[in-house]
Amino acid sequence: MKEKKQKDMFGVGRRKSAVAQVKVIKKNKDKLVNKKKFEEYFTTVNERQAALSPLEITSSSEKFGMIVKVRGGGKRAQADAVKQGLARALLVADPDWRTQFKAAGMLTRDARVKERKKPGLKGARRAPQFSKR
Repeated sequence: MKEKKQKDMFGVGRRKSAVAQVKVIKKNKDKLVNKKKFEEYFTTVNERQAALSPLEITSSSEKFGMIVKVRGGGKRAQADAVKQGLARALLVADPDWRTQFKAAGMLTRDARVKERKKPGLKGARRAPQFSKR
């Protein structure tokens, strides 16, 4: 009789123009982002904490490793995209974590993006300076 293969724990996260594809691995505890070590890619403490917050909330940072492909946006937006992708991937491992992730707002896509420049204006909303005389 064949063993039932476990479903891959995979999640996609997005923030601004950053997109992160996260694959969570049980066997290997390494954390790779774009084929670099996690600490090399995300250099600041805030970015690291943001990206790994789903693991900290579930107290499972020692149980799982991850392989991430991330592109677009800045480093902070990429960290937030990794956070959402990681949360979605961890739901495959344990669907009971959904309430914790929802309460922390990790499953909701942050839809705020830069507004486009409008014709006749200096920016998205800034009008040219008005002179009476």
